[in-house]
Amino acid sequence: MKMEPFAWLLWILVLSSILEDVRAQSKPILINCGSDSTTDVDGRKWVGDSSPKNFTLSLEGTVASAPTVDGEETYGDLYKDARIFNASSSYKFSVAAGSYFLRLHFSQLPANFSTKESLFDVSANSLKLVTKFNVPAEIDWRNSKTNSTSRAIVKEYLLNVTSSNLVIEFSPDAEAFAFIHAMEIVPVSGDSIFDSVNKVGGYGLKGPFSLGDSAVETMYRICVGCGKIESKEDPGLWRRWDSDEHFIFSLSAARSISNSSNISYVSSDDSASAPLRLYETARVTTESSVMDKKFNVSWSFNVDPDFDYLVRLHFCELEYDKAEQRKFKIYINNKTAAENYDVFAKAGGKNKAFHEDFLDAASPQMETLWVQLGSESSAGPAATDALLNGMEIFKVSRNGNLAHPPVRIGGFDSGMGKPKRSPKWVLIGAAAGLVIFVLIVGVLFICFYLRRKKKTSDNETKESSPGWKPLVLHGAVATGTNSRSPTLRTAGTFGSNRMGRQFTVAEIREATMNFDDSLVIGVGGFGKVYKGEMEDGKLVAIKRGHPESQQGVKEFETEIEILSRLRHRHLVSLIGYCDEQSEMILVYEHMANGTLRSHLYGSDLPALTWKQRLEICIGAARGLHYLHTGLDRGIIHRDVKTTNILLDDNFVAKMADFGISKDGPPLDHTHVSTAVKGSFGYLDPEYYRRQQLTQSSDVYSFGVVLFEVLCARPVINPALPKDQINLAEWALKWQKQKLLETIIDPRLEGNYTLESIRKFSEIAEKCLADEGKNRPSIGEVLWHLECALQLHQGHLQSANACDLPQPELKLSDASVDLGCIEEVEESCRAESQDVNGEFVDIKIEVP
Repeated sequence: MKMEPFAWLLWILVLSSILEDVRAQSKPILINCGSDSTTDVDGRKWVGDSSPKNFTLSLEGTVASAPTVDGEETYGDLYKDARIFNASSSYKFSVAAGSYFLRLHFSQLPANFSTKESLFDVSANSLKLVTKFNVPAEIDWRNSKTNSTSRAIVKEYLLNVTSSNLVIEFSPDAEAFAFIHAMEIVPVSGDSIFDSVNKVGGYGLKGPFSLGDSAVETMYRICVGCGKIESKEDPGLWRRWDSDEHFIFSLSAARSISNSSNISYVSSDDSASAPLRLYETARVTTESSVMDKKFNVSWSFNVDPDFDYLVRLHFCELEYDKAEQRKFKIYINNKTAAENYDVFAKAGGKNKAFHEDFLDAASPQMETLWVQLGSESSAGPAATDALLNGMEIFKVSRNGNLAHPPVRIGGFDSGMGKPKRSPKWVLIGAAAGLVIFVLIVGVLFICFYLRRKKKTSDNETKESSPGWKPLVLHGAVATGTNSRSPTLRTAGTFGSNRMGRQFTVAEIREATMNFDDSLVIGVGGFGKVYKGEMEDGKLVAIKRGHPESQQGVKEFETEIEILSRLRHRHLVSLIGYCDEQSEMILVYEHMANGTLRSHLYGSDLPALTWKQRLEICIGAARGLHYLHTGLDRGIIHRDVKTTNILLDDNFVAKMADFGISKDGPPLDHTHVSTAVKGSFGYLDPEYYRRQQLTQSSDVYSFGVVLFEVLCARPVINPALPKDQINLAEWALKWQKQKLLETIIDPRLEGNYTLESIRKFSEIAEKCLADEGKNRPSIGEVLWHLECALQLHQGHLQSANACDLPQPELKLSDASVDLGCIEEVEESCRAESQDVNGEFVDIKIEVP
């Protein structure tokens, strides 16, 4: 059938219109919100939303404009305008079904807008993206994590649109407003950028992954071993890649390598996964200076709990040209994600770029995601290092939700603009609070009355604390026996009870002459400590809890449990306890030389030598190291200070007082969330701010101890000038000026090695880093302290050797021991080694 010319023309017009719509839908949609003009930014044209053409805006809201914007350098021009909504409003875009990157740009508003009232939700096709979102608080929180000064934030999502519309809705809280500076909707070729993923912990088990009706949020996108990759350097998808320097646990754990030639993708499908520049650099683990071959290079990321996370790792072998030359393990959240990983074998050659996806779930308590690469012990002749070029972390939606309430730690939640309540609800809340208060007061009054009414018939009980009850610890119940003896009996001290001997009150009273004050050898927060004697003549320390002490039943039980689980030369030993007749008493080995603090200041005891101080600090560090590593989860002391470091008759240091200690976090956690406890002046500032306890909190306290040992003064002294009150701050100021030796204890009288002092003070400074991730482990501290002792001993040996009469050192004399001369020279070399491992050129010349 012959078609008429008019019909041909109509068909061509319809086909052209369809092709034009397809081309339009395959292009990014770039919106400059709050603007009425087109703006050129990063080489792309952003269309103002004041006169919408390819979309609709349900509620126009208002427009905010600022003459100058202190925002991101790349997108600064976009942040001059913003659209503000005081009620729910939505953008509706006509798009083809498929996958899209949605990016929402937020920055600061002009000064005339109260940012404290900015609190809103955002959803896309009914999928919740953020909730209770406060832009300034989110920016401040992110900057605190990355040491950035940016005043803008970009939220990126990968959506799978199944209909012909994409609706972005902004919903402000009551009496608050929502705003947006810019939006971009970038189509992704194919159904999705994901295909199949490795199930973490499944040891290579792969499974399909499809967005379906779900979505993911880009949490992190980093370039490993290089600087930033700006969005314009990733044409097509316009993704930005940040440096990994703010996320890697230790920069010294890995070295950077690079190769900018002959790099290609393993598959043409990989070309959309990342720009080639990402694969030109990498980090490989540095094993040459590491004693433990199980050493891992680690990255940590703050994430929202109770979501699944997809971790995409990018690889390209840049050094080796054969398989089996580099093998390593991949761990995600302390679980094995891959073993015997060989990048060359996976890619099929050198300079071949590819990626691997891993899926893992975050528990409701997990707020940090760890990615670690470690050596493969079964690698045989393969290299013991690992390699990584890039990394992306995506949060997977759950039940149509990607939002997580932004509960920020450290004060950033204070500006989140909680919606104001109506007077009616305020009155109801106040009334309910009053009723609860009256009930609590009534219950307390009844308890107090009953306690006062209770009478005791035992004279010994009357002298003890009236409100305490005997403890039942792991099935051990007070015996109530009244047998007496002049000393504490040794028979059956430990027996089958893993917590040690359970003494009677009568035995304790007899041994302490009915708690005679003349036998008091110390007073602490728990109560008084008395000197006692075992039947075999061995002295003991008896710590009796006081009813008004700052420590109570829980601390008493904690001390018994911890000391019964641990035995170490540098931990004070628990001999037994007494918990009958309302008493709480602990019996320890006696430490003849008391506390470390008593030998530093505040007493007439002779000054400790520099060698003694070093050996005491090393002993205390060994005790702490055992606490941190002796059990699966470790133990955090939480009250490290010089009064809790005790010295025996040989000045061997032992850690004491474990009443507020805590078990370390489980493997899938990075910290223990707990109320802040400790001693003023020694308290870790990060622990104080976040209420997140880690082993690094002990390291901080130990750093204060090191400066206290060096300077022999209280950690807090209000009588001193303002800049000297806090020892840690005062010592750090002098240390950073390389003048710390001017404020050390004058009683040392110069009997020390300057190199030893410097090594000692440098590790003390590192312990006091403001962030726990920048502090050394207690094992590293121990190593440096032992090095400081070797420097000091090398100096003494060389000084003694160099004092020998010179005429006796003659090469012609057959009695000269040349090995001794070499030993002296080696000692001088050890003494002359500086903190950077370099040697000063000192030699002994023999005439």
